[in-house]
Amino acid sequence: MKAFIDQHRDVHGVEPIRKVLPIAPSTYYPHAAWEADPAHRSARAQCDERLCGQIQPVWDEHLQVYGADKVGRQLRREGVEVVRCTVERLMRRLGLKGVRRGKPVKTTVSNPKAACPEDRVNRPFTAEHPNAPWVSDFSVPQQAA
Repeated sequence: MKAFIDQHRDVHGVEPIRKVLPIAPSTYYPHAAWEADPAHRSARAQCDERLCGQIQPVWDEHLQVYGADKVGRQLRREGVEVVRCTVERLMRRLGLKGVRRGKPVKTTVSNPKAACPEDRVNRPFTAEHPNAPWVSDFSVPQQAA
C-alpha cells in the first residue's frame, strides 16, 4: 500500500489516499522515514541487515552446503556474536538452505503399467449440470434375471 500511496501522492496527496485506504498514519509515516534514513529503523532490523550481509558470503564460500548450525559456528569463529535461531531466521528470509544427507524419502511408488482396479459399482456417474453435487447410492445393484 505504501508503494501505491507514493506513486499517487503527487496527484491526490497522502492524507486523502490514506483516508480511503485502510492504512493508519502510524503505519505509513514510519515506513517512509525508514526508507529515507535507514538509521531510524529498529536495532533488530539494522542488526538483521548487517548479519544478512555476513551470512550470504559464508554460505557461498562453503559451496552453498552449510546449514544454519555451521554458518552460525563459522560466524562465531570470525568473531560475530550470533545465535543459531537468528541465523535460521535470516537464512530462511534469504532463501538459503544447507544440503541434507541421505536419499529423499519416497512414500509412494506408483507403477503406471499396473492394472487399475475394476469398477465394482458398474453404474454411470454423470452430473446433470456443471458444479452439481453428486449423491451416490452404494447399495447392491439389482441384477436382471
